[in-house]
Amino acid sequence: MRHILLIGMGAVGRHVARALQNEANRVRLSILVRSQYVRDVKARVDEVVPGEVQVVDRYEKLTDMPELAVECAGHAAVAEFGEECLTSGADFLVTSVGALTDPLVLQRLERASRTHMGKLMIPAGAIAGVDALAAARYGGLERVRYTSRKAPEAWKGTPAEQMCNLGALKGPTEFYTGNAGEAARLFPQNANVAATIALAGLGFERTEVSLSADPDAPGNVHVIEAEGAFGELRVEIQGRPLADNPKTSTLAALSVLRAIHNRIDAIQI
Repeated sequence: MRHILLIGMGAVGRHVARALQNEANRVRLSILVRSQYVRDVKARVDEVVPGEVQVVDRYEKLTDMPELAVECAGHAAVAEFGEECLTSGADFLVTSVGALTDPLVLQRLERASRTHMGKLMIPAGAIAGVDALAAARYGGLERVRYTSRKAPEAWKGTPAEQMCNLGALKGPTEFYTGNAGEAARLFPQNANVAATIALAGLGFERTEVSLSADPDAPGNVHVIEAEGAFGELRVEIQGRPLADNPKTSTLAALSVLRAIHNRIDAIQI
């Protein structure tokens, strides 16, 4: 029986918990949320994942330590809980990868991982091709560009509202160009992919980013382009957003499930 801790029960956390219902004979779930949400999560947890589930508001309240902690709660949760999880020996899987653009957070987590043997894990998230990009880095990457195109509603509540009139767009409109570090900081719920690509490839400052809003977008469109001694790479994916959160691609939640199954299945891919 593998003990998995979910940090946060937003759209991704609920999706993952429901999907793991069929793994009740192999996985025991615990849930960590902020104190103001404990009562509500306890009241609803049986609807999401039946069986005995411990819900806590502090890591040290767990009756035993998990082997894998899965962060699904946003950038602040990475800084708040990551070091504690790694120090206990648990692996820490980050979905809010943009939090690692803060060099102090990244340094703390790397230090805790090296000292206590817990792994800092970064799933592919909403994109494909990260494995090839990471491999190409060892052979000499020269250029990496990431382009994101989403429906205007996916950018609401972000700085994009000040960069263009989201409600009046008639076609695809690029509202941001820059590097991955800045993009992930400005658009934490939308541009975690940029941070993942940067960590896999050329880093936050050298990874080019273009963000666009498009009323006719067929979904969340992500394009990775890379050049180097290995050759050329171009990967495009048209992801469907989660029903509970248009800012998050369904594949992002599914990539968390893949990471969990790599821990509990006999074959790791």
